[in-house]
Amino acid sequence: MASPRVKMNTFYAWDGDTLVLNLLGTPNAKSNRLGKPKGNQLKINVAAVPKGGRATDHMVKFLAAEFGVKTADIEVVFGRMNVNKQIRVTCPKKLPKVIPAKP
Repeated sequence: MASPRVKMNTFYAWDGDTLVLNLLGTPNAKSNRLGKPKGNQLKINVAAVPKGGRATDHMVKFLAAEFGVKTADIEVVFGRMNVNKQIRVTCPKKLPKVIPAKP
């Protein structure tokens, strides 16, 4: 069962031990990297073609390494075939600088 969409005023929120992120993806980038927040989304560039969800799959693999989790610990709540996405990261082991630690 998919997790419900969470409406947020910022690009991240904590739901217990799960980090919820709103993302603005850019496929076909030169490299994979997390960018800066833009409104209530975090920019992310991925070096993958946006065909059949491949860019999203690539993004999940990249983010799993960034958060120190398995790909199975990242759920795409919405936006699998869109640049606007929301993901849930279960029990991230590490946080990139742009994301504040859990309060």
